Amino acid sequence: MREDLLYFIWKHNKLSTKALFTGVGETIVIRSPGTQNRLAGPDFFNAKVEIDGQLWAGNVEMHLKSSDWYAHHHENDDNYNNVILHVVWEDDIAVFRKDGSQIPTLEIQHYVSDQILDGYHSLMQNSSSSFINCERDLKAVDSFKMENWLHRLFIERLENKSQLIQGLLKKSNNDWESVLFIMLAKNFGSKVNGTYFLERAAALDFSIVRKTSNEPLQLEALLFGHFGLLGVEDCKDLYFLQLQIEYDYICRKFNLDRPLSKPDFFGLRPMNFPTIRVSQLVNLYVGTHNLFSTLMALKGKEEIYGAFEISAGLYWEEHYTFGKVSKKREKLLSKKFIDLIIINTLLPLKFCYAKHLGKDWNEDLIALVSDLAKEDNSIIKNFAAIGSKTQNALESQAKLELYTNYCSKNKCMQCVVGTQLLNRIT
Repeated sequence: MREDLLYFIWKHNKLSTKALFTGVGETIVIRSPGTQNRLAGPDFFNAKVEIDGQLWAGNVEMHLKSSDWYAHHHENDDNYNNVILHVVWEDDIAVFRKDGSQIPTLEIQHYVSDQILDGYHSLMQNSSSSFINCERDLKAVDSFKMENWLHRLFIERLENKSQLIQGLLKKSNNDWESVLFIMLAKNFGSKVNGTYFLERAAALDFSIVRKTSNEPLQLEALLFGHFGLLGVEDCKDLYFLQLQIEYDYICRKFNLDRPLSKPDFFGLRPMNFPTIRVSQLVNLYVGTHNLFSTLMALKGKEEIYGAFEISAGLYWEEHYTFGKVSKKREKLLSKKFIDLIIINTLLPLKFCYAKHLGKDWNEDLIALVSDLAKEDNSIIKNFAAIGSKTQNALESQAKLELYTNYCSKNKCMQCVVGTQLLNRIT
């Protein structure tokens, strides 16, 4: 038994139609369940409940046991002073407000049908043997509701991603250009080196990037050195040695700390080598000013593809690592990689920036992500295997959010799918 089932029962009026009573025998008539609160404070706001003929308007709190009121220290919290009803599965102790008045308690275990409980337990018991609990009944969910739910999940995913951006903005005194650089660095690091690139980029004063962006060699030296790629001891390549000399000069000039570690090459395809990605990042910033404003003004994916039509430097056409010649090939950013930049950097930044401006760009963001190809990973493949096809990047992002923050945590009663399936039981 979980509290989220109690929320579902209360919110969807799944209590039996027979008369309800408090623990001390007062009659209860639910006029309105109120609005569910998913933040701190009572579980439902602005409920209307008639107790012994007296209509009360206020908040409702829910627990598995009434003694949880004291376990959670609500008796000392002013936010719970206006709770008009305590809804519990088991009423094991009387509960009092801060002023000493007793809170009416409704013990609901005697008012819930066996069909609801059986449906809930059947849904939750699938967790150990299935990809997701509802996989056998997922196709039964109304397609319109599912589409709306996926849109909400996509926005929720943007909200979650924006937490990192908000933290970076706070540290940089709202320097959007600096935050863009850090987020792009994380993206260019990909899964293997993303965290390392993020940490290194966040440790670099972005004003130094600005100061060196008009001098390609300086910017190359700065970023190759700062991202730990100039520490090779036995490389005699002239270009590499030139970058080392330039990086030594930059470190002295700006009093920079040299990296104590380096990025990983193991398990990466050559096009994802950090040397190639850093060179591409360099060429994105060489001679570029106000990149953030430029990218925020772009609308459709074709405009964004044009802005990221960059390649690694000429040296890297015949190299993947310093000093080792390879077959000549231009190292352009692929559209698939740019899609990842759009999904993981531009969309979250646009989302945060719109909030900063007091605007709503959600429909534009939904249109943009809907125009991108779906992501290809194990979670999306598992959804396909149970009959849930994914059409585009909006749906793949939404399903990643659904699986990560709902399915894998058994939050079925907070999911439109789970609640609709259980709601079919009267």
